[in-house]
Amino acid sequence: MYLLYSLLLTIGLIAASPLFVIEALRNGKYIVGLTQRLGRIPRINSNNLPIIWLHCVSVGELAAARTLVDAIIDRFPSHRLVVSTTTITGQNVARQMFSKQAAAIFYFPIDWAWTVRRVLRIVQPATVLIMETELWPRLFHECHHRGIPVLLINGRISARSFHRYKLVRTFMGDVLRNLFLALMQSNRDAERLRELGMPEERIRTIGNLKFDSAAAIVDDNASELLRNRFGFGGSQPLIVAASTHDPEEQIVIEAFKLVRNQCQARLLIVPRHPERFDEVVSLLKHSGLSWSRRSREPSPVDVGAEVILLDSIGELRAAYALADIAFVGGSIARRGGHNVLEPAALGICVVTGPHTDNFAVATSVLLDEDAIIQLPDASPSETPAKLASVLTELLSDKAKRHEVGQRAQAVCHRNTGATERTVEAIATVLSRSSPSEVPSAPSLPATAFK
Repeated sequence: MYLLYSLLLTIGLIAASPLFVIEALRNGKYIVGLTQRLGRIPRINSNNLPIIWLHCVSVGELAAARTLVDAIIDRFPSHRLVVSTTTITGQNVARQMFSKQAAAIFYFPIDWAWTVRRVLRIVQPATVLIMETELWPRLFHECHHRGIPVLLINGRISARSFHRYKLVRTFMGDVLRNLFLALMQSNRDAERLRELGMPEERIRTIGNLKFDSAAAIVDDNASELLRNRFGFGGSQPLIVAASTHDPEEQIVIEAFKLVRNQCQARLLIVPRHPERFDEVVSLLKHSGLSWSRRSREPSPVDVGAEVILLDSIGELRAAYALADIAFVGGSIARRGGHNVLEPAALGICVVTGPHTDNFAVATSVLLDEDAIIQLPDASPSETPAKLASVLTELLSDKAKRHEVGQRAQAVCHRNTGATERTVEAIATVLSRSSPSEVPSAPSLPATAFK
């Protein structure tokens, strides 16, 4: 089965190569870090200390890992941490966030036997931590063969992924048996993993790290820089449209035009992917609204611009701290939604679209407490008006948006603790007397995080 998997992976990469070439020529995507993706990562200076390898595919997983990394550095001073990512944006953010804490930051290898073996020979990890939904058959197999425990951290299985995995259930069962321990966000995620063949004794439900990382301290200096340059915090409330995808920017812009007919407000747009910044600039040029962008040199027009494009990396949390309302994207576009907890933990009133599979449990917890506003599913032509109606109501009722934000902040506070439980599980793995010994770790009650 692994030979067939490798063959299909190779065929898939070859079939997608024309797209890779186009994107590489357009913006350098995929070609950046190619030698590392082929297993040629730099030698790691670990001072002969054992290594913990943490993999985060991109920005969302890195944000979730923020408090975990701090806890690992504090709890395991006799180990060294290395971090890998898959995306270019993730690599840039990882270097911003963890350059002082990680012994190395590199691109994750393509999941072929020879590339994975080459990286394992260089890293020689004591354990491998995989964030969220990254299931890599060859990596798991090679680590199991070498007695290296692989832990799925903050694990989740979306409904869409679960359906796909069930199509190859036999193979997935074999893959999951090579996974040493799975620390899942919710009982629903744990049950899906069991159905796919993961042994019951290797699954724990310990909650969502993103509740902990969402409460991390905001960089006040970064917030103040944005506030001063663009004149935020005045009489006009700020709407932050975060982690947006196509066509969400156009929908948000059209909704904002309707809002401006009734309420004074300003809009800050933060596209999910940097390669789309210029595309959003084109939309703004044709919007009829005054606008500015973060990457330009400061100008007097910044303070009066109706719309600001935050075309920078790593400043979203600083922008959230200035927001009166946050719309979290990937949720009108069918991308499964992005992290609603970061603005919620700051007490910001959060609006999301109907498609939130990636944050289904967190969204459900917030909805149960009337601590988030979710748009109904609607056609693309109807959505701008529905979004505008919600935004206008919130802008007209300061007390309501404050109450929603305060309830959201309380929910986030009550659900923290996953970081401590995760570190305890890692500690027992690193200290186990037998390579096959599965550690006990605190699981949440059966009623938690359904």
